[in-house]
Amino acid sequence: MAFELPQLPYNHDGLEPHIDSRTMEIHHGKHHNGYTNNLNGAIAGSPLENKNIEDILTNLDMDNSAVRNNGGGYFNHCLFWEIMSPSGGGEPTGELANAINNAYGSFDGFKDAFAKAAATRFGSGWAWLCVHKGGEVKICSTPNQDNPLMPGVGCGGYPIIGLDVWEHAYYLNYQNRRPDYIQAFFNVINWDKISASYSEHK
Repeated sequence: MAFELPQLPYNHDGLEPHIDSRTMEIHHGKHHNGYTNNLNGAIAGSPLENKNIEDILTNLDMDNSAVRNNGGGYFNHCLFWEIMSPSGGGEPTGELANAINNAYGSFDGFKDAFAKAAATRFGSGWAWLCVHKGGEVKICSTPNQDNPLMPGVGCGGYPIIGLDVWEHAYYLNYQNRRPDYIQAFFNVINWDKISASYSEHK
């Protein structure tokens, strides 16, 4: 069963002014679509063809660069679109807020640590917040389209926040000002969605 490009849960301009419409059109319609098509090509006729994306990545042969890059790109972007919302921003509540406070002292402490992980990822990659069994959360970053589901990558656990820091995610609007893009991301975070994922995977 072939993977399909998911529809965005909002219009291309839904995240403006924080993420511009043209970037969303290119990022979703070109980049994510490309990863989707290339992933389908990479697994066609193989035993991976009938597995879901999480199974593929969790049991990945890390030397299989086509599946590693395109499977990661497919999963990472599916998560990225879902954890943003036009009505996003604010702060988490409940169990997730408690876990973040326990790990980073405060929400501001979390924001600083997450922004640092995203800003200091050299070249292209992602910053993550992952939940481990038992409810502990950890921040990490990975290069390229790697993610913490892959064997031996990042902070392990299940990724509930992923921020794309490839230049194609922000360059039209922010040019080389990655820290400004990272701060803008906090204005569109969908904490309800992330809290639900936290509860499911803790």
